[in-house]
Amino acid sequence: MTFDLRLVAYSPFGGRLGVLPHPLSVEAGWPLNDVPSLKVAGTTAAVGANLLDQPCEIAVQWSVDGQVWTEAPDSRFLRIKRRGDGSNLTGLTTFDLPGFVWMLRKIVLYPGSAPLVDGKRPFLAATAGAILQTFIAEAKSRGAVPGLNWDFTPTHDSAGQTWNKILTIYYQPGMDALTALQNLAEQGVCDYRVSGRTIQAFNAETAMNRDLASGSAPVDLRYGRDIAEAPDDGTLEDVASSVLIVGDNGLVKTLDNPAAVQPWGPWEQYIGAGGVSDEGTAILLADSALERAGSERVQRTRGIVLYGARSLPLKDYRPGDRVLAPGDGGALESLRVRQVSLARNSTGVVGGSLVLNDRFLEREIRLARRTAGIVGGSTADGGSGARPVPAPEAPEPRTPAAPQGLIVNPIAYLDEHGFPRGQVTVTWGAVTSDVGGVALAVGGYELFMRLNQVGTPWFLVASTEAGDTTATYSPLVVGESYAFKVRAVNLGKLGPFSSQVAVTIPTDATPPPVPTAPQLATRLGVIHVTWDGRGTGNVPMPSDFARLLVWMQNPLAPGWSVIDSMAAAGTVVVPGQPYGADRQFRFTSVDRAGNESAPSSSATIATAALVDTDVIGEVIDGAHLVDGSITASDKVVANSITGGLIQALAIQTGHLAANAVTADKIQAGQIQAGHIGANQVTAAKLESVLTLATRVVAGNASGARVELNSTGLVAFNASGQQTVSIAAASGAVSIVGQLASGVTGARVVVNPAGATNPEIRFIPGSGTNQSRIYSDGSRFTGEATLIMESGTNQGNTALCRLTHAAGFWQAAILNPSNGEQRGGFVSAVENQASIGWAHPTQQDQYLVFDPSGTFHRGTWQLGGPDGGLIMLEVTIDRGAGTYHQVNFGWTMLSTPSVVWSAQKPFGAGVGPAPADVYIHSRTSSSLFFFTGDAAADVLTFSIWAWRAA
Repeated sequence: MTFDLRLVAYSPFGGRLGVLPHPLSVEAGWPLNDVPSLKVAGTTAAVGANLLDQPCEIAVQWSVDGQVWTEAPDSRFLRIKRRGDGSNLTGLTTFDLPGFVWMLRKIVLYPGSAPLVDGKRPFLAATAGAILQTFIAEAKSRGAVPGLNWDFTPTHDSAGQTWNKILTIYYQPGMDALTALQNLAEQGVCDYRVSGRTIQAFNAETAMNRDLASGSAPVDLRYGRDIAEAPDDGTLEDVASSVLIVGDNGLVKTLDNPAAVQPWGPWEQYIGAGGVSDEGTAILLADSALERAGSERVQRTRGIVLYGARSLPLKDYRPGDRVLAPGDGGALESLRVRQVSLARNSTGVVGGSLVLNDRFLEREIRLARRTAGIVGGSTADGGSGARPVPAPEAPEPRTPAAPQGLIVNPIAYLDEHGFPRGQVTVTWGAVTSDVGGVALAVGGYELFMRLNQVGTPWFLVASTEAGDTTATYSPLVVGESYAFKVRAVNLGKLGPFSSQVAVTIPTDATPPPVPTAPQLATRLGVIHVTWDGRGTGNVPMPSDFARLLVWMQNPLAPGWSVIDSMAAAGTVVVPGQPYGADRQFRFTSVDRAGNESAPSSSATIATAALVDTDVIGEVIDGAHLVDGSITASDKVVANSITGGLIQALAIQTGHLAANAVTADKIQAGQIQAGHIGANQVTAAKLESVLTLATRVVAGNASGARVELNSTGLVAFNASGQQTVSIAAASGAVSIVGQLASGVTGARVVVNPAGATNPEIRFIPGSGTNQSRIYSDGSRFTGEATLIMESGTNQGNTALCRLTHAAGFWQAAILNPSNGEQRGGFVSAVENQASIGWAHPTQQDQYLVFDPSGTFHRGTWQLGGPDGGLIMLEVTIDRGAGTYHQVNFGWTMLSTPSVVWSAQKPFGAGVGPAPADVYIHSRTSSSLFFFTGDAAADVLTFSIWAWRAA
């Protein structure tokens, strides 16, 4: 089988021109999710060289028989750059050709018909297919790139699968389509390639992540047959065992990874996280950084043999596929092909190399993508966040429209104790108009959340400034479902909510690393199984590592079973196995979420006999032991007679001298429950103090259980997560999960299952109507806000919430369905207090008290709904006139009754007003006064105006 390459020329967006038969050299590279490249060198005198005189397309084709030629994906290139030297008589010319996908650089985004947001074009709740199709289709409608095609849609990828991710993103007009596509790929939204002249896009890590490393006929690249050389480039430059992350609003967080490589002791790393004020988000960023910095980073390059190889690039595997190839130490591992490079010289010999990433580095790529998503890379840039001061006597603020394009991205992370928690990054489209469609600059947004259950109350979890359409929130309970909605705020006017979006917080689905292989030894008639505490490739175990499971099977009667577990590096003893019979061992690792790794490599050993095999099996009873013939001093080697050498009932009580069998003559684990008669161990036979050497387990040894061990008393749930701990050293008690004073009826529940925050819940009896107390750290940055909340009324229309914060106190009646105020309230801050009544759709009625005075908002009622009261003082200049108008500044419901007084306020004429001043007429918004004297005087009017129905 002869593998070869050839170059075929096509006219731009046109038909086949011919084959380039004699290039001096060809070098091509096919990277994953990047622009392929082709370099061609030739002379102007070569046959077919004229095909490259003009811009054209070059297809790289492969063949194994010289008859059938195939153009693989990403194998169409553009002849747009050349280099030559006219003084060179050979006419040597080189051509650098980018892959066809490079043409997307020549498609730019136009503003479009919809209004721009901060100068950017919004894509709200859009798929990668919708975004890319918009770029390409609009360009083609303008006459650009007429021969460029695509085979995805806004709803389905190129494989016909529904797009599994949506995003709300803003692009600056003028951005090119290639930049947008590469950004989407880097964020883990899609993978892409080109088939001929057709752009193809797929859900990330699906169609372009074929697993060719498993199954009955894997693609296995081996030394000597497929692989000629295997250089690895490793570096410890990025290693760190501690990371300091500094966010906004005083957020400072430090996380450590004691399992990180530390040849020179701890190394530290810093992350500046501008815009991050949520603690869970900070933990996610720090955790991602620590995982990438926990050990040496390695790039694996493999030189490939193309003559006699079993598997060939482009034919049998492509960039993105996972194959078996030599990894660390030369052992075959499942590695992903990140790039294929091939070269053909002037004699027609083809060679090449692969760039491979193992599972560890693939995880680093996913962590980097997750980090980019956490910090809100898919949102518009915000402004300074300052709100303009409203002009005096501003009109009633307009109601902003409801936000569109709400997207909630949930992920799981591990807190500083290694327990799984949930976090959401919420994004929505900017609101640029009011409910009537008139342009409007809103002041900010409010994000609400609740448990996705009927009747549960909504809670305000985040407020953002005008230009910020992204919010994060944590911690949340993994596996729980939550609903979210957002609204815009304009000068205190609350807009309608967006549509709700419900998501379930994913559980941690990533298993721990595969453990290193067991290390086996046998002595004293038992097997010792040892683990070094590391994962394959010497990687550390993550912070959520829970335990190592020890598996054993008889190779002659296969059937693996768990025989023990370890919480850290150590050794377990396996007794009771027959001498000379092989036993096979392997490990798996389990995390606190119950994820289990693939099995480690196995190891086999047989228990070695303590004495000559001719003696094993003989019965030693009273007839075989002469009184005094075996003494402790010189006849028996210490610990040489064990339970495995003595048949049941062979040595009876009468054959043993009193106190002859002591603790040091009995091997650990040799006296089992089946060897002890019922009621034979009594209190008189036990010491007053028992020392525990291992553990006592009630339940499943590796699952749900209560365990007494050397550290104290602990309990685990079915997933192996520790839920209760009573420390023997300090007496400290730790409980993870719910603590209740009862199961039914009136009771108190601490940290109830499914609660957003740790809380105390008071349940008066049956039903779901409950009151609660909890602390919320998201209300005011850096502060702990204590909240007491009643149950709802019988009509489920009201509840009472009492909020205690360092500089804020409020008691208010709320709507249980959305958390809005809809009743009386009393509130106080450091420099202000207020009392009144509030409602989302009706005029508020309240009094505000501060050092400058008292302010009233609402309507004064004296005799009915048409009542009202105005108190004001107005100074006017008569200006030698007789008729004067005084405006209230407000419009009453109808013409009011008026009481007034007037005086001359300053100057030489201070004193009473002229006697002929009287009201001439009045309206609902002003008064007209008449004075018979037309002298130019200044008058001050003190006015009470009221309207009583």
